[in-house]
Amino acid sequence: MVELNEKQWNDLYKSSSNSVMIDVRTLDEYNAMYIEDSTNIDIQIPNDFLEKVNMIDKNKEIFVYCHSGARSYNACKILEQLGFKTVYNLIGGISEWSGKVISKDGS
Repeated sequence: MVELNEKQWNDLYKSSSNSVMIDVRTLDEYNAMYIEDSTNIDIQIPNDFLEKVNMIDKNKEIFVYCHSGARSYNACKILEQLGFKTVYNLIGGISEWSGKVISKDGS
């Protein structure tokens, strides 16, 4: 796992053609606001999390975020244990994200 700040994470994601972005927060948190192109896979529902991430190609670059970086850090550790080769954690999570987000109110 590599921990990246917003600029590093965003630059790397935009330059990758083989990546998946995962938001590991709850569905309610995700529905309120999320980073464009992300898929919600809630780490707090362990069986569902494992089932869904195991459907992802382990050779893809996996970009993971949560609210503040703690849940995504744990998710990255699990992904590595499952055999994912390239995993990136967003330091500070979406709470420190200054880029574009999709929110329920349309902003």
